[in-house]
Amino acid sequence: MKKLFKNYSYNFDKNEAKIIASFCKQAINQMGTDKSFYGDVKAFNTISEKVAQNPSDVKLTKDEKVRLVRQLNENVKHIKKTMDNSWIIKKWFYRTMYNQYHNLLTKHFND
Repeated sequence: MKKLFKNYSYNFDKNEAKIIASFCKQAINQMGTDKSFYGDVKAFNTISEKVAQNPSDVKLTKDEKVRLVRQLNENVKHIKKTMDNSWIIKKWFYRTMYNQYHNLLTKHFND
């Protein structure tokens, strides 16, 4: 049976909050100039503000959660592909970022 209402409240630790904040900032910088990403930029601005206010009690809307998870998944795929085609130093550099995003997805956003 499918749940009628889903809870989009999250409890992030300080490290997870920093990862999400920097991820949102990066996404805003990449998409900020393109008007077709207006909804994404607005959602990431809101997520960033919510995480900054109180990382231990973040309530996201369904749209914010979907956009965040979709973008995190895309980054994980891209980083994985980059790691697979790289030499040891570059793999080592990307592995930390990959692990942080992957752990965040599996811990909080694994539906």
